[in-house]
Amino acid sequence: MVVLGVLLGFASLLIWLGIWLHPARPWDFQPVGDDEPMPSPPTEWPDVCILVPARNERDSLPHTLPALLRQDYPGSFLVIVIDDRSQDGTAKIARALAHETAAVERLHVVQGKDLPAGWVGKVWALEQGATFALSTRHPKYLLLTDADIRHAPGSLRRLVSESEQRQLALNSRMARLRCVSHAERLLVPPFVFFFNLLYPMRQVNDRRSGVAAAAGGCVLLATEALMRAGGFACIRDRIIDDVSLARCIKTQEVPLQLALSRTEVESLRVYDSIASLWIMVRRTAFTELRYSWVRLAGVVLGLLLMFFVPPLWLMMGMVWSMMAASGGIADVSSTPMLLGVTGLGAWLLMARVYQPAVRFFGLSVYWVWTLPLAGLLYGAMTVDSAFRHVSGMRIGWRDR
Repeated sequence: MVVLGVLLGFASLLIWLGIWLHPARPWDFQPVGDDEPMPSPPTEWPDVCILVPARNERDSLPHTLPALLRQDYPGSFLVIVIDDRSQDGTAKIARALAHETAAVERLHVVQGKDLPAGWVGKVWALEQGATFALSTRHPKYLLLTDADIRHAPGSLRRLVSESEQRQLALNSRMARLRCVSHAERLLVPPFVFFFNLLYPMRQVNDRRSGVAAAAGGCVLLATEALMRAGGFACIRDRIIDDVSLARCIKTQEVPLQLALSRTEVESLRVYDSIASLWIMVRRTAFTELRYSWVRLAGVVLGLLLMFFVPPLWLMMGMVWSMMAASGGIADVSSTPMLLGVTGLGAWLLMARVYQPAVRFFGLSVYWVWTLPLAGLLYGAMTVDSAFRHVSGMRIGWRDR
């Protein structure tokens, strides 16, 4: 059993060493779009329509919609709020905000229709917004953004400038998530960290790579590329709509870009408890595994190796060493000591690769040591997601 434990310890160490040496360096929280110089402006600013799916978002819109209506964009743009059958007066609030900001001409509210069979809520809302946009204005780009995302004044201008300069079919920013409560500090940096491990941004941005991803809170999408993909119908039933959309677009062998945002694109969604984050994660965790129990078993085993083994093996090695030093045990062979050595090495590597995430969110360096707890919690959320799927208790868009 001791030998097996040592082998597991070395397996954990090798996993973290592999992450550290990954050629795409997915752990270093790069690229950050806001840190780059503003690209040269295009000779002619294209027309843009901003699609905002909104279901019961009367509390979010006052903090986000005025910023969209006031974008410092030299070209023509229209903000289209798709009121997805809200029951809280979302449409009324949106129109009132347009009056308050003296931007009535920049807002159009689409009243969402009933959800057709085979569609998920958010994608159906985007389809209705795109249908209106393409039938009335024929924009070159669609900016897909959520009702709880706040854009800095120059956000649209930067996104369009980048897309025009680099001929991007899809240009996405991962919004900076709120990281204030203790639950957010524990679980938000790991959320972005794990996303980067799954979808290394340098590989997403490499046209030769098959890795594709986007962050649904902010996606500037070339209309022509969307039409070639068959419109939003190509992802009509996809719960993880952003990554699915990026895959559909990248199959066209066109350039994509995905980057983090430090300040220009910010999520205002509050997760003030572990329970609220748990609900958010379990909605799509088993979907990410394609509803495969084999993949779930592999993920659980991998998470145990990555996050359970290092601290436990370190603690066991320390206890064994203290007992041997005090004469409490007769076996003083070096084999049990390797448990502590491999546990310590794996945990140190884990802390090293997690440090950029902690730094990005402005947290104390001591938070690097909390990643094992966060990893195990995410594992539990994934298992919960799987069992909820089996029981039929799935969570829809904006359900709470």
